[in-house]
Amino acid sequence: MSQSPSPAYVHGFSPVEQARLMKQARLAESTVFSRIDYTGARRLLEVGSGVGAQTEILLRRFPDLHVTCVDLNAAQIAAARENLARLPWCADRYVIQQADATQLPFSPREFDAAFLCWILEHVPSPERVLGEVRRVLSPGSPVYITEVMNSSFLLDPYSPNVWRYWMAFNDFQYDNGGDPFIGAKLGNLLLAGGYRDVQTEVKTFYFDNREPARRKTMIAFWEELILSASDQLLEAGRVTQDVVDGVRREMRDVQDNPDAVFFYAFIQASATVY
Repeated sequence: MSQSPSPAYVHGFSPVEQARLMKQARLAESTVFSRIDYTGARRLLEVGSGVGAQTEILLRRFPDLHVTCVDLNAAQIAAARENLARLPWCADRYVIQQADATQLPFSPREFDAAFLCWILEHVPSPERVLGEVRRVLSPGSPVYITEVMNSSFLLDPYSPNVWRYWMAFNDFQYDNGGDPFIGAKLGNLLLAGGYRDVQTEVKTFYFDNREPARRKTMIAFWEELILSASDQLLEAGRVTQDVVDGVRREMRDVQDNPDAVFFYAFIQASATVY
């Protein structure tokens, strides 16, 4: 089992990035979980559990669940253990293992539900991951997968440095084995992987003058998200320091603009194993 992080993971594993993941889960919770239903499930597999941000939500929303978390990166696993240990009501309801999602260390039919969120974009072989997930699920198990669709991002007023940086960000991820557009491909991937009852839904973060406070919060968070990859992009020569500085300036300007618009769409797929 490889212990090195995937080169497709563009955000890094610093404490700052780990804190950002916790914030992201809280900001997106109402949108991500609005239609997820694990009623009747008991043994859920969470693939790419990271720092435990989604694990906490799963355990809180579905009190009958026991969650088995798998992640490849040791730093993320340590952070997850620390984060979840602070929550006494989570005790004895989860286990965390270091594992490669393309070679899961579990027996067939060991779980009766699965959850994947913001993970397939970072793996070179999403079809192998989905094959392994299907192998370890019992018949009738529900699966929910939430993934990015980065071509959907829009920020108004037009911000040229943000746009240049965003294109470089996506190109860098794609060239290193990830897929920043995988959300739109989930239906095909699940069908090819033998899943049934495949459904997809476009979900959006869409903020304008109707919700100025939430708009400002999301734009500030988005600055954190995209600039978490700035060191890697600078080192690879994909952007210049002037562009990075321009991103910071433009994002702050848009935050304060009374007519700003933020839009981002992502895809959530659901399916069943038979």
